[in-house]
Amino acid sequence: MRKITQVPPDPRGRPQNIRIGVIADTHGLLRPEAQAFLRGADHIVHAGDIGNALILEDLRSIAELSAVRGNNDSGAWAASLPDSLAIHIGAVPIYLIHDRAELRARPPPDGTLVVISGHSHLPLLESRDGRLFMNPGSAGRRRFKLPIAIGEIHIEASSAEPRAIEARVIEARVIDLASQAVLAHQRVREVGHTLIDSANLLI
Repeated sequence: MRKITQVPPDPRGRPQNIRIGVIADTHGLLRPEAQAFLRGADHIVHAGDIGNALILEDLRSIAELSAVRGNNDSGAWAASLPDSLAIHIGAVPIYLIHDRAELRARPPPDGTLVVISGHSHLPLLESRDGRLFMNPGSAGRRRFKLPIAIGEIHIEASSAEPRAIEARVIEARVIDLASQAVLAHQRVREVGHTLIDSANLLI
């Protein structure tokens, strides 16, 4: 399943900025802080362990939503959710899967630039093998001493027409919802479907 999300062309001819809210492992709890963080996003992705259908409804009321099923998502409400999902947002190929360990069994399509997963509740951002891997951590109930976290991706296009883009900047960060501290930050430049000029900061 593939989706295309685009923003209207900027009449001034400036690069288009697309903001993607990235959330995972809510386990039935969508905190007000998480909803506030996601407001203003052009698209939201949920990397599984959603908890119930109300979470999906609340997220869809904020922005267009793409979501995958987690290992704890069961019942009729979750039956239509895919185990993995390949989407295009702002012409950037993104792959969603709940458990990164399942990538061997369900590899992303060729050309994928960003892989988003959940499951571990551990925030992660890393650039490897020409791809950006992201885990936004858990925005739901706290697990052990891991932070309650959420993430976002900013895509800055070099052209007002996404299909004609030859270069764009992809910037991702994960924050602690309680303190608003940045837990992980990564900025990469994509030229010709290859990620280069990686700058990484882990705190």
